[in-house]
Amino acid sequence: MSYTVSQFPEVEKVNERIANNDFFKDVIDGLSSQPKNLKSKYFYDQAGDAIFQEIMKSPEYYPSDCEMEIFAEQCAALAEAMMCSENEFDLVELGAGDATKTKFLLRHLSDQNIKFSYKPIDISENIINYLHATLPVVFPKIQMEGFNGDYLHMLKKVSSTSQKRKVVLLLGSSIGNMNIGEATEFCIKIRGTLSPGDMLLIGTDLRKNPSTILAAYNDKEGVTKKFNLNLLTRINREFGANFDILDFDHFPTYDPLTGACKSYLICLKTQVIRIGSFALSFQKDEVIDMEISQKYTLEDTRSLASSSGFVPVADFYDKKKWFLDTLWIAC
Repeated sequence: MSYTVSQFPEVEKVNERIANNDFFKDVIDGLSSQPKNLKSKYFYDQAGDAIFQEIMKSPEYYPSDCEMEIFAEQCAALAEAMMCSENEFDLVELGAGDATKTKFLLRHLSDQNIKFSYKPIDISENIINYLHATLPVVFPKIQMEGFNGDYLHMLKKVSSTSQKRKVVLLLGSSIGNMNIGEATEFCIKIRGTLSPGDMLLIGTDLRKNPSTILAAYNDKEGVTKKFNLNLLTRINREFGANFDILDFDHFPTYDPLTGACKSYLICLKTQVIRIGSFALSFQKDEVIDMEISQKYTLEDTRSLASSSGFVPVADFYDKKKWFLDTLWIAC
């Protein structure tokens, strides 16, 4: 059950900046729903970015290492597959992060004197500022422009301001943060911003031993738990909420039949949480749906491509065949 501002006159005046904030609206909408939920895209504030770097270094978390291997060892083949008769293109990365993997590709393209512009997009302003500060130092001749905001909004902005052919990167199994239906809708929207001949390189975590997958989201050091709880800390900081992270626990699951790996926070006691002008009730053992990490088969990726207006042109696997970067062309 949720309560409105009129029931709490002492907090009747809500800061206009907060009230009109998309993050705030999504938090209130999600925590007023049944079941309660929070959008995983908001994990990535400055603290969340740092914690995710810890996750990628944990021994259980294999996806980053697998995709890093692909970029480190198959970079030339990746670049060749992306090239066509038009030499100059925009390399647009959705959810660029610190571009650790992408740097292999940037270096190869630069060394080969291929004309391209790098346009990283990230919801984290901290990340875009970091890339602007660091990449020109590593690649002095790079042409780059970072965009902070929603992936699709920023991709439309890039497409409207440049007529060059687009090669879009969606790495790190970012597509896995949606269920299959949402992923299809998202890829259709990406296709809607692109022209025939543009490309999408999409990273997908493949189905494998369920124990291996679950361990990646339930590491022994508890870093993934800290990552999830940090979103409550962010809500406290930005909206004056009163979450106590000791009152919540992290609970991951994996369903090998559907490929859905999910993370939840479990409320450990009955309580009322104030967020801005709202007060939201939480029952003991109530669940907050935090994140999905969908795992794919090769056939799943083929279906996703055809359903969204793309044709697969090349596949790149790590040595264990645990991860797939598949290159699609817009038809």
